[in-house]
Amino acid sequence: MRVTIWKNDKESTERAITRFNKKVQASRKLLEVRATKCHVKPKTKRLQRTVAVMRERYRAERDKNKFY
Repeated sequence: MRVTIWKNDKESTERAITRFNKKVQASRKLLEVRATKCHVKPKTKRLQRTVAVMRERYRAERDKNKFY
């Protein structure tokens, strides 16, 4: 999907560039490009397990600290 804009007659160039940048950010194309820019080594099972344990610990802490 290509991101394109058309500059209106009374619109300044700076405003058109700003509008274009907002459309690019909304389309999330930059995230895809940055993700495929370099190869990332897949996580090992041990690291996945460690990350999952830490995630659960942080969730439990966050839930415990809620005061409503």
